[in-house]
Amino acid sequence: MVSPFNLYARCIVNWETRLARRDTNRIIRPFEWGLEWLEGIDDGDSPAAAVAQYVVQALRDSERFFSYRKPSDYCLDGQHLTFTSPLASPYPCNNRVHADFFPAPSDKGRAVVVLPQWNADASSHISLCRLLNRFGLTALRMSLAYHDRRMPAELQRADYHVSANIGRTIHACRQSVMDTRACLDWLEARGYTRLAVLGTSLGSCIGFIATAHDPRVRAGVFNHVSMYFGDVVWTGLSTRHVRLGLEKAVTQDELRHYWGVISPASYMDRLIGRDLKSLLIWARYDTTFLPEYSRQVVEAFRERGLDFREFRLWCGHYTTGRFPFNILDGLAMCRFLREVL
Repeated sequence: MVSPFNLYARCIVNWETRLARRDTNRIIRPFEWGLEWLEGIDDGDSPAAAVAQYVVQALRDSERFFSYRKPSDYCLDGQHLTFTSPLASPYPCNNRVHADFFPAPSDKGRAVVVLPQWNADASSHISLCRLLNRFGLTALRMSLAYHDRRMPAELQRADYHVSANIGRTIHACRQSVMDTRACLDWLEARGYTRLAVLGTSLGSCIGFIATAHDPRVRAGVFNHVSMYFGDVVWTGLSTRHVRLGLEKAVTQDELRHYWGVISPASYMDRLIGRDLKSLLIWARYDTTFLPEYSRQVVEAFRERGLDFREFRLWCGHYTTGRFPFNILDGLAMCRFLREVL
């Protein structure tokens, strides 16, 4: 006899699979080292060795790697904020950062930069921003690199942010981290002093790295967590098509190393001694951020004595956005931020 617990798990996983199959425009792109995306690299005779050395050097001085020049062309039109990304790409539309501003009537100087998930459209997380307003928190929802209004015309999905191109994926994540910090600059200039970052899935990774390199962030909500960027791409349901492009050229261990520079695991120690409160959210039946990888993050925070709370959802990755889990998730994030900011 199958236990009710196993029946529930099977139901969630089947639901996850059905939701994942709705997208029929996934493209298996060929593997590329993408050395042209990594400045100062000397490929020599081995692209693999060149990328590995680039990552070692970037990790040795990540403060420099994620440093940037503050934008000087912020423009707020109604609720729509734009500015030039501190890190240029070959795509002009991607180099214009877009963010939506949701000021709360009485925010007490509290503001949250909201970073949606991979392939989020322009409407994603708008309801969450309005919910944050109801909790007295101002929200600034930023579009990640190559997403919605920043997407090049030849794309249907944000493939240039996460793909089988090693260098371009590093560059895109680096750009999104810098853009996030530039959003913090803009909020600070408007008088917001109690700042937080809230990121979901890919946005969680970007938000974590930005938080680790920006001491102005007093609270971080990381909605779906994993230690290594490469592990998620290699094992996740939503990135199977990316793995098909990668696995002909690299192993999971190699990918973990190449993408170590865009992985939260590399920056855990930067949180030690910080006045930072974090909320780690993970899903018991996640098919994209596998639970074993999420538990590693929780354990890493615990081992370092970091100030954090854990919230576990009894659903999967895709189903987090479905009732009732979306309500539970949103309320947990908003309540946490209202309390700690």
